[in-house]
Amino acid sequence: MPEVNSILEFEIFSYKSFSLTVFNVGLIILIYFVSWMILKLFRTFMDRSIRRRDWMERSTMYALEKLAAYFVYTIATAIALESVGINLTLVLAGSAALLVGVGLGIQQIFNDFTSGLILLFGGTVKVGDIVEFNQTVGRIIEIDFRTSKIKTRDGITIIVPNSKLVSDNVINWTTMDDLTRFNVKVGVAYGSDTELVRSILTEVAKAHPAVDQAMPVKVQFKDFGNSSLDFEVFFWARNSWEIEFVRSDIRFKIDEAFRAKNIRIPFPQRDVHLFTEKP
Repeated sequence: MPEVNSILEFEIFSYKSFSLTVFNVGLIILIYFVSWMILKLFRTFMDRSIRRRDWMERSTMYALEKLAAYFVYTIATAIALESVGINLTLVLAGSAALLVGVGLGIQQIFNDFTSGLILLFGGTVKVGDIVEFNQTVGRIIEIDFRTSKIKTRDGITIIVPNSKLVSDNVINWTTMDDLTRFNVKVGVAYGSDTELVRSILTEVAKAHPAVDQAMPVKVQFKDFGNSSLDFEVFFWARNSWEIEFVRSDIRFKIDEAFRAKNIRIPFPQRDVHLFTEKP
């Protein structure tokens, strides 16, 4: 088969003693194809094992798949470089000084990578959890080794460094109790009947279908504000993902009930006193 041998030995690229032939390219493709098949078989095995025994959480399986992918492709890359005649030992030894400088510049990346391992195996937050941080609420759709993707209630995907989810204050709504307490704030004009206000706030909150009827609804007279008497109504609900719409519905009903009872919600007011001097 001289024709086949000549095709396989055909040089695509050469530089000094290094040459890249058709055979080398085919071998590299074969190495990565075998790596892809190994990972595919691994995912199939893990998925079937979980379905049969339910011995591992989905988040842990996801972490193992990510770690296996990085490991397999790193080994495949090393084998591919060796197969084309590149000595990795010499490459690493020659670039030691460069790697030290690069290491100093990628400290934050390494921090994100370490945080990614903590998230993947620690289980503090998992794919599918609803989290709140920096006044943003969203569902985690992907956790990678360096960054995570969070999809907000507006359908916007935010890419967040993993170190933010580990070091910052993060509220995980999914791991909280099934029932969660929420609140709505409102101010009424001075001189309003405070007992009537408390009764209206309690009735409105209890009447909403999303509010749990078994838990008590509480109303607090928070403070004597600059322009209003400040109240806050507390209620318990389960639908935390849509809770802003529940709050909005309650505000609509509060405004409607206040109008029916002639209770005014004031706007900010200031008293201005003018003094004039006699000529």
